[in-house]
Amino acid sequence: MLVAAAVCPCPPLLVPAVAAGAAAELDVARAACADALGVLAAARPERLVVVGPAGPDGRGAHPQGARGSFRGFGVDLDVRLGPGGDADAERALPPSLAVAAWLLERAGWADAPIEGLGVGEPLAPERCIEVGRDIAARAGRTALLVMGDASACRTLKAPGYLDERAAPFDAEVARALGAADMAALAALDAELARELKASGRVPWQILAGAAEGANLTGALLYDDAPYGVGYLVAAWS
Repeated sequence: MLVAAAVCPCPPLLVPAVAAGAAAELDVARAACADALGVLAAARPERLVVVGPAGPDGRGAHPQGARGSFRGFGVDLDVRLGPGGDADAERALPPSLAVAAWLLERAGWADAPIEGLGVGEPLAPERCIEVGRDIAARAGRTALLVMGDASACRTLKAPGYLDERAAPFDAEVARALGAADMAALAALDAELARELKASGRVPWQILAGAAEGANLTGALLYDDAPYGVGYLVAAWS
């Protein structure tokens, strides 16, 4: 049973060591993520499942204790998905789950065991819903930490350049996350999301499947695009 969910963006720039001199620009986003994690802790889950976008090497399950690194971003910083030994030491966390691990470590998460799930962009909406339902169907009180960015096409300097469809797409996602509107998330256009480089589409649709019948309410905690990329933070409880 899903008892709570937090939605956070996953740019490595959330980690101050990666952002370096620009770290302060995302202070408000970090604070919102901390608030969302507080909602998860308050729900007293028995299990936390972290879902985030991943390339081929990072797809699939990542157990508690799995390691990640920001060395690829020029920073000598390693993280671990919750306490544990050398679990899955040969298979690193994808960047989205490494950011989640950093957020959880920063929050001092010790409220429930953690497991990670890296998912790929090609996953069809119907399959996303099934994955979410499977997560929620497991015994015990489950919380979700859902990592993913909105469009990367909000400005001329954005990674995907300016696309006039980006702002309306992000606005609808923000509305749906704030309202815990599962139907709207499930109905997101996968092809449009791909064209707008919205890495959160698959994780958000997994959330939609997991939240079916859970009667959760939502709150939008952050909505901005400081680098031309939509960053959204929400909490469902």
